[in-house]
Amino acid sequence: MPVPICDLIAQGFVTPTAESLFMPLNEAQNTETAGSKAVRTPVRLSFVSAVAAAWGPGLLVMLADTDVGNVVTAAQAGSVWGYRLLPVLIGLIPVLFIAQDIAVRIGLSTRRGFGEMVREKFGVIGGLVAAVALIAATLGSLITELTGIAGVGELFGLSRSIVLPMASLVLILVVATGEYRRVERIALLFGLFELCFFAVAWSSHPQGSQILGDIADQKWTEPGYLYLGAGLIGATFNPWMIFYQASAVAEKRLTNAHYGAARLDTLVGAILTQLATAAVLVTIAALNRSGTGLPLETIGQISHALTPFLGETFGRAIFGVGVVGAAMAAAIVSSLACAWGLGEIVGLKRSLEHPARNRIAYVLIYAAWVIASAVLVLFVRDLVWLSVAMQVLNALLLPVIAVFLIVIAAKLLTDTARLSGLYLGLAVVSLGAVAVAGMIGALAGLF
Repeated sequence: MPVPICDLIAQGFVTPTAESLFMPLNEAQNTETAGSKAVRTPVRLSFVSAVAAAWGPGLLVMLADTDVGNVVTAAQAGSVWGYRLLPVLIGLIPVLFIAQDIAVRIGLSTRRGFGEMVREKFGVIGGLVAAVALIAATLGSLITELTGIAGVGELFGLSRSIVLPMASLVLILVVATGEYRRVERIALLFGLFELCFFAVAWSSHPQGSQILGDIADQKWTEPGYLYLGAGLIGATFNPWMIFYQASAVAEKRLTNAHYGAARLDTLVGAILTQLATAAVLVTIAALNRSGTGLPLETIGQISHALTPFLGETFGRAIFGVGVVGAAMAAAIVSSLACAWGLGEIVGLKRSLEHPARNRIAYVLIYAAWVIASAVLVLFVRDLVWLSVAMQVLNALLLPVIAVFLIVIAAKLLTDTARLSGLYLGLAVVSLGAVAVAGMIGALAGLF
């Protein structure tokens, strides 16, 4: 009898037409059925349908990565050190892509999340370590996101006691809808507001000669310079990004035939997030053309730094929209990643779309993170140093997550998804080098 297309897709027999772009992890193959031989003819997945199905997790997790902590760390780097740290942001693009590409492979080839794979390979102790890293990273992200939202509200005369409950309610309602694709679309909409940063950078008219001069004048012996470099590394590699993308790919029920499209989604997102962060650095550095300026201490100071380019009212509005969009996208993604990841580590079945009695644990964990973070922000001053410190914390957590990621990629994935040869070597060297650089920078700044 004819084999339903959904069965072929589920078993990895669908291959895309644009093979140069969509390298599926499993090629179509002949199989034998019980009692008789039957050849299953590969069903070709069109370019449009593959992209439509796979697009979302990679772009969304990258837009969420361009969060408030990312923005203020980049602004601080531009204010104090001019354009000098710009190569760090650009150079991290391929490493970020490699890390998230492994997350895609995990979700596609195993139909499980990163937390489940850690529990399987490293047992209770490994799961506990991963859980602590995930909790620390998520709590740090939520605090900085809500701090940014509160700071933008105060720019427009709104008390944080009003802004924070409203933002928390929106975040909880988005996830409580119980449908992943709806959550993804709403978070993507918020994240796209970050494109405002490109308009701001364009208006700042950076000078090429000044950019090249700063890049040639590195400050590797300055502890403050190394500390901000570690902050940019931590801002780029949030541990919850790995948890989220692997789980989101599994949640969307993507198959190996969607690998190329999912990979393209991830590549576009990696480029976009780093360029958006670079746009913030370039804008602030253009204002302070001499570099080695004064540090920025509040969200308001960052906003005011833009007024020479865009005017006070318009500049404040553009900056506010970009920060709130980044904060909302990151808050949704990071807290959902934490709910998913913790559930996977302790063995709960992961999904937003199961009956309410089965998914209530995820909504409750999500709501608890949001509410607890909002309460903390009510009593924390809106200081840029807090956001930078949270990004440096991510840099210190990166070695742990990188070890888990490499071991899983090399040992636990299916033959067609497993990393080997040159790509495995590149992943080990690049992630290892970034992890070591982040630790050195963090320790240099602390001591």
